[in-house]
Amino acid sequence: MTETRKTWLITGASSGLGKALAEYVLDRGDQVVAVASSTAATTELASRYPQTALAVRLDVTSAEDRAAGIRAAEERFGGIDFLVNNAAIDFVGALEEQEEADYRRLFEVNFFGAVALTRAALPGMRRRRTGVIVNVSSMDGLASLPANGYYSASKFALEGFTEALWQEIEPLGLHAMLIQPGSFRTGIEHRTKASGAPIDDYEATAGAFRAVLDRLTPEMFPGDPVKAAEAIYAAATVPDPRHWVPLGSDAYRRIGAKLDQLRAEFDAGKDLALSTDFPGSADNAVL
Repeated sequence: MTETRKTWLITGASSGLGKALAEYVLDRGDQVVAVASSTAATTELASRYPQTALAVRLDVTSAEDRAAGIRAAEERFGGIDFLVNNAAIDFVGALEEQEEADYRRLFEVNFFGAVALTRAALPGMRRRRTGVIVNVSSMDGLASLPANGYYSASKFALEGFTEALWQEIEPLGLHAMLIQPGSFRTGIEHRTKASGAPIDDYEATAGAFRAVLDRLTPEMFPGDPVKAAEAIYAAATVPDPRHWVPLGSDAYRRIGAKLDQLRAEFDAGKDLALSTDFPGSADNAVL
């Protein structure tokens, strides 16, 4: 192992953006702990890079698996320089339609799994005073849609967590950042399932989204995972990483539209917001 070689732990590395990033990182000469709930694809990847890749079975919702994954990275490569929380699942359906077991599972994977792995990786990063947490959010993490509300909520939560995180760890020499991909050709159309029984009153909103599931084709996803991997690597390895990194033309468009809408509502509400203070108290605000 050379001094300049870095170690990446990437969740959800068996397919999609996670697999593309793992391959890109390995091609660049860095080391990868490729983790997923199934090791079929990650074992094949590791066999092509026997000196620099390690495949670990890791369900991000399992405390035992998380601890074993961190331990494996430390024992094999001496620690983690980049933690990429990429693993995620999705269910679609109106908020009233979806089954509680499904949306709770979604939060366990998309939010609580990422939180727990971050907390597990931070002690080693703090000791070495180096490390980057890369949390893969989504354009849905800033701009929600009907039928995808629970997925969006999990990504909104990840965004809030990460925004606080970078403020806490940057004084220690560490960094945290959010990747906000749009629709990439990762095969997600085959993994996304509808949850719950349809309710007729939502036919024009969530129902329209459900109907699209049966007609999705790769051509409807403009994003190239290989180009995304190159962009993520470049964004994460600079000395002072950006905090928000949208990827894809659709993400740039949707997030931009949301920011414009938010700014218009924010500006329109200025007088109302200021009218609710105690007289003369604004200068003493704690924040």
